[in-house]
Amino acid sequence: MHITVIGTGYVGLVTGACLAEFGMNVLCVDLDEAKIAALNRGEMPIYEPGLEDLVSRNVAQKRLAFTTDLEQGIGVSLVIFIAVGTPPADDGSADLSQVRAVAADIGRLMNSYKVIVDKSTVPVGTGQLVKAVVSENQALKINFDVVSNPEFLREGSAINDFMRPDRVVIGTESEHAAAIMKDIYNVLYLNETAFVQTNIETAELIKYAANAFLATKISFINEVANLCEKVGANVQQVARGIGLDGRIGKKFLHAGPGYGGSCFPKDTSALAAIGRRAGEPLAIVEAVIAVNQRQRQRMVEKVATLLQGGFEGKTIAVLGLSFKPETDDVRDAPALYLINAMREAGAKIRAYDPEAIAACKAFYSEDEVFYAADAYDAATEADALVLMTEWNQFRYLDLERLHGLMAQPVFADLRNVYDSEKMRGLGFKYVGVGR
Repeated sequence: MHITVIGTGYVGLVTGACLAEFGMNVLCVDLDEAKIAALNRGEMPIYEPGLEDLVSRNVAQKRLAFTTDLEQGIGVSLVIFIAVGTPPADDGSADLSQVRAVAADIGRLMNSYKVIVDKSTVPVGTGQLVKAVVSENQALKINFDVVSNPEFLREGSAINDFMRPDRVVIGTESEHAAAIMKDIYNVLYLNETAFVQTNIETAELIKYAANAFLATKISFINEVANLCEKVGANVQQVARGIGLDGRIGKKFLHAGPGYGGSCFPKDTSALAAIGRRAGEPLAIVEAVIAVNQRQRQRMVEKVATLLQGGFEGKTIAVLGLSFKPETDDVRDAPALYLINAMREAGAKIRAYDPEAIAACKAFYSEDEVFYAADAYDAATEADALVLMTEWNQFRYLDLERLHGLMAQPVFADLRNVYDSEKMRGLGFKYVGVGR
């Protein structure tokens, strides 16, 4: 089967490579000529474990190719995946301009029956919008079907998530289109992966509801962590105590500086906007967003309190820039919020991340932030060190060396990686979250 994936961002590139691994013939299309040229040289635009090997193997076996020729992509394929960006608009809703543009192009260039698949995270009603835009732009009235097939990829483990998913959601009004989609995912079907087949609107809402619920767990445990600090409890033990309840589960119950990344901030805001627009405000989701914003500011205040005199004239080492380990994604990362707040308060920043430095330079130049060669370089002559992202290499730092390098042994562990008694025993002025 020939498949075209429009958009070579995080979702599009992973989707294209994994579908090729399933044995499909996949053409990935993007208007960014530099990105396509880089991909054709074997250079990845993102860091994702295992992705480079997966792409190179399927390119070598001629199942995966990259082009800027949209007409070719639409012409050769039975199934077209739309995987373009849906960034937040000013009111928090999803900006669907790229989706609209692609739908118009598909309608204009369509030469035979197509299954058009919304893979991007889109609000309820987008499938019907795509259907209308395609129809409006058809020169010849050719039959087609629209499917909602949301992705549930976690950055850092996206390939495994695609190859071994918890479920595959297929939203469509056409049994013919559903059969084609099941054929694409036949490997998963044979492995007894759960398939959820529903209408388009339900599939669209499943994605938003899933991300909003996970974000809710994060904001909930962060509020509990703040309460723990007031009453003398330990949030890690609270999280373990409630997480052992099978109705709750232990995942996403890790207190910290709040959620970030390309999905949770955008999707919670979009879902809240959908609720307001439908006249059914989602009070819990609105509260989750507010708690997350407040948690970031609390982390700034926590570090300022630890320094006693505030940030003016201080040098702060920041370990971790990406919003989570095993990715270079700094979109809406808590670290960037913290860096911005500390810089505005007069601090100088020394930062290090194993993968995200290049991405962070798009926000802060080398004149604004010193990008260190490693964690110890970042800590040199720092008045405080802030651990923002729990990369494995930050879990086993040489603490005695670190103590000797710093101007002041002040350590703000915003991911609760280290034992507080041990840290204080080594002479650090130490604070975690919710302990």
